[in-house]
Amino acid sequence: MASGAGETEDDVSGAVGVLRRVFGYDAFRGEQQSIIEHVITGGDAVVLMPTGGGKSLCYQIPALVRPGVGVVVSPLIALMQDQVDALRALGVRAGFLNSTQDLEERRLVEAEFLSGELDLLYLAPERLRVEQTLNLLDRGKISLFAIDEAHCVAQWGHDFRPDYLALSMLRERWPEVPRMALTATATEATHREITARLGMENARHFVASFDRPNIQYRIAGKSDPKKQLLELLRTEHAGDAGIVYCLSRASVEKTAEFLVQNGVTALPYHAGLDARMRAEHQARFLREDGVVVVATIAFGMGIDKPDVRFVAHLDLPKSVEGYYQETGRAGRDGQPSTAWLAYGLQDVVQQRKMIDGSDGDDAHRRRLSAHLDAMLALCETVECRRVRLLAYFGQESSACGNCDTCLTPPQTWDGTVPSQKLLSTVVRLQRERKQKFGAGQIVDILMGRKTAKVIQFDHDQLSVFGIGEDLREAEWRGVIRQLLAQRLLAVEGDYGTLVLTEASGEVLRGQREVPMRREPEKAVKAKAAKAAKGRRAVPVDLPEEAVPVFEELRAWRGRTAKEQGVPAYVIFHDATLREIATARPSSLGELGTVNGVGENKLAKYGEQILAVLSEQTVPAAEQEQVQQMAEVAAPAAGRQPGPGQEPMPEEEWDWGGEPPVEEE
Repeated sequence: MASGAGETEDDVSGAVGVLRRVFGYDAFRGEQQSIIEHVITGGDAVVLMPTGGGKSLCYQIPALVRPGVGVVVSPLIALMQDQVDALRALGVRAGFLNSTQDLEERRLVEAEFLSGELDLLYLAPERLRVEQTLNLLDRGKISLFAIDEAHCVAQWGHDFRPDYLALSMLRERWPEVPRMALTATATEATHREITARLGMENARHFVASFDRPNIQYRIAGKSDPKKQLLELLRTEHAGDAGIVYCLSRASVEKTAEFLVQNGVTALPYHAGLDARMRAEHQARFLREDGVVVVATIAFGMGIDKPDVRFVAHLDLPKSVEGYYQETGRAGRDGQPSTAWLAYGLQDVVQQRKMIDGSDGDDAHRRRLSAHLDAMLALCETVECRRVRLLAYFGQESSACGNCDTCLTPPQTWDGTVPSQKLLSTVVRLQRERKQKFGAGQIVDILMGRKTAKVIQFDHDQLSVFGIGEDLREAEWRGVIRQLLAQRLLAVEGDYGTLVLTEASGEVLRGQREVPMRREPEKAVKAKAAKAAKGRRAVPVDLPEEAVPVFEELRAWRGRTAKEQGVPAYVIFHDATLREIATARPSSLGELGTVNGVGENKLAKYGEQILAVLSEQTVPAAEQEQVQQMAEVAAPAAGRQPGPGQEPMPEEEWDWGGEPPVEEE
């Protein structure tokens, strides 16, 4: 039991006491209480709960209530120190064992485990394949096993870790110890695979709603993704913390450099950087405000930074599961946040080529194709994004009214005739010329462009030359993209040439219609983005008079975190500071009733917080006098733009010498 939590709790009722005294909350959320009670009484559990839903409490509290040490299996070696620091700040006796420690550090933690001086021990899965670690656990008393990020056991999942397959032995070696498998994302198929591979057929299953109502999902047509990203940051997320995902290391480096050139604090993160630099960049992201990390998907799992305001994808994710998990890293504090994706024709071509060239058998490639098809369906839908996203996980929902398709509903149009024209062009090239070309050449032929390449191959002599002059280039690229998404066209070879599929003939023969999505006009989208920005301007549920108090509390938290060398959220989450700023407690007793202020933090920080609040308490008469003086001093005209005023026009932005738009 945590030393900061009082006497040993040995029954279910003790869970509520631990919640209040250690974590500072009065009530559980959602399924938390049912899960905790089930595990405390010795039951196994498979828990599917979204990021920010409070999964960690589901194993932390049972570990504090049950006798012994809770062993947490986690793949997140780089984050274990922060996880342990956060628990120690609450008075919980936590430790970890991983490859970053020297021999003396490991021996100290092992001694604490054997002497019962730990409440929670974090281990990487590979350590449970080492006999020395297994013997250590045999000699101690274990209260439970918590297998975090359990989807890593799914062999065909996006985060597969082979070491997770060995965790089924936990039941055989410690049959009396309850086990928990926890994940923030899983389809029904992955759910079943977790259960089977971990040997948890008799476990009770808890599935929470996967809805993240505070996240606004937006998918934009890709033109110049770096410039589009910068516009998003400058108009909606200036000074915010965020994560930008790119497919390649080169793209990560170029994007981070571009953002830095344009005044954004941006750091690259990918496997090509040495471990020291990756750790440094991750630490800065966690500890500093307003840092943007540009990364491959190697970054983000387990990142417990509550105030990530946006997640942006400059390349198409490979699956809906990956997209959901990555976007879920935004808005863990419940505040409005953005999930933004730039999507275009080249994404589809690139992903199809990667699947065709992937290792594995045909069945494996079919699985990858099915994952991509679901992601493309999400991008091309004319329905609510949230409805489509939740449906993928088997959950029903009504239209959210907040995603891009709800705010600016796209139109549909009959793309049958343009599809026939395009497919006919592919047919003519293959049958009459024995040639295959990519999207660029096909569009040039349709639009009647006599480019050097068109003249070189005599493509201006084809009967289909110029039959598509009624559509703009962007529209033709949209037709190709949607034909690829609907499997009516395919990509072949290293050069991304376009070829017919079995279903193409149905369109050419007039046996199948081809409905297509038409993107809303830019002006309409800009209006929706402006509306979204307005909703995010002020933290939710924070009265106007509490804003300066909240900012002072955040400044105090930043100084304190820097002094202690820990992320700011280890001191207090924003949600707790907002409640303090609104309630303005005047005594330790009142402060102790605020959510997120447990006994340990009250004793450690209570007087400092009250001091900050007392400095912010200004008599009403003095406030009025200050306001009157400010109004007199303010010039009537010629003032510089201030917060909330119109931003600099786009034409005045410094694009940092960005090259012209690249052809997709």
